[in-house]
Amino acid sequence: MIPPDGRTLAQTSEQELLASIFPVLPTRPEVLIGVGDDTALLRVPSGAVLVTTDSMVLGRDWIDDWSTGADVGHKVVTQNLADIAAMGGVCTGVVVSLIAGRDTTVAWCRELNEGIADACRAENVAVLGGDLSSAPDGVRVVSITALGELNGLSAVRRDGARVGDVVAVSDSLGRSDAGLRLLQAGTTDRAPELVAFHRRPVARLAAGPDAAAAGATALMDISDGLVRDGRRIAAAGGVGIDLSRELLTPFARRLEPAVGDDAWACVLSGGEEHTLLATFPDDVVPQGWSVVGRVVEGSDVTLDGQPQQGGGWDHFGG
Repeated sequence: MIPPDGRTLAQTSEQELLASIFPVLPTRPEVLIGVGDDTALLRVPSGAVLVTTDSMVLGRDWIDDWSTGADVGHKVVTQNLADIAAMGGVCTGVVVSLIAGRDTTVAWCRELNEGIADACRAENVAVLGGDLSSAPDGVRVVSITALGELNGLSAVRRDGARVGDVVAVSDSLGRSDAGLRLLQAGTTDRAPELVAFHRRPVARLAAGPDAAAAGATALMDISDGLVRDGRRIAAAGGVGIDLSRELLTPFARRLEPAVGDDAWACVLSGGEEHTLLATFPDDVVPQGWSVVGRVVEGSDVTLDGQPQQGGGWDHFGG
C-alpha cells in the first residue's frame, strides 16, 4: 500500500525520492551492479543483446482521470517486454526514465514505481537503473529501455514472411481499444474487464520464444493495430497479407456486447493490444496461436481480398 503523500516534487528532493524508489525495484542474478551507481553492469551469457525502448506521454498516451501511476508503470513495461518477445527473446532488465513537472505529486511517482516493479517482478525482469529529470509543470514522460536475450534461438525479423505462410495471432484482438472506447463514452460498467485491460494490457510473452522455436518466418507485436502492423510485415517481406473475416469473427463477437458495431474496428485497428502477430509455414503453428489469414502475392493487407485502408494508431497522423 502506497502511503498518502500529497507533496509535489517541488516540495521534496531528488535524493529523497530515489531513496523511496530503489528498495522496491526487483533484480536478478545476472545484475552485477544495479541501481544507485553511474551505470548498471549486466552479465550477458549469450554475448548478444536485444535492445528496445518505448515512452508514454501524459495527455497523449494516458490521462490521469483514467489511469493511475501504477497503471502507467504496468503499461510501459508491457510495451517493452512485448517488443523483446516479438524478436523471440526474453527480457532480462529495464532502464527507466521519468521526466516530470515539479507539480507532480510524490505519491504519483511512488505509484508509478510500484507499477513498474510489479510488472517486472511478474516476468522475472530486473530494474537496472535510469534517470530522473525535471520539466515544465504539466509535463510527464515515462520511458523504458529494455534489454533481452535469445537463449539460443535465432531472432525473428519482420521481413521473412513467404507466400503460402499462414498468419496467426498469439492472443485476442481489440480488447484495449474496446476498453478505451468505453472510457471515452463513460460506459465502463458495460465491460469492466475491457477497461482494466486497456489500463493494464497483458501480453503472453512466452509466445514469442515459442514462435521462434517453432519456425516463425516473421514476428512482431500488435501495438498500432492488426491492419497497420500487418502492413509492416507485408512491406518488409514484399508480400501481401489476406485476413479472413471468418477466422476473425470470434474476436469481434466477444467485443460486440460491449461496443456493438465498433467491434470490427477494434479487431482490425485497435492498438496497445500487444498480442503477437506472426507468419508460419502451414504445419508449424504453435499451440495457443490462432490462424487469422494467409500470406499471398501482393503488397498490402486485405480482408477476404478487399483492400484495407488506414487503420490503427499513428503518432503524427490525423
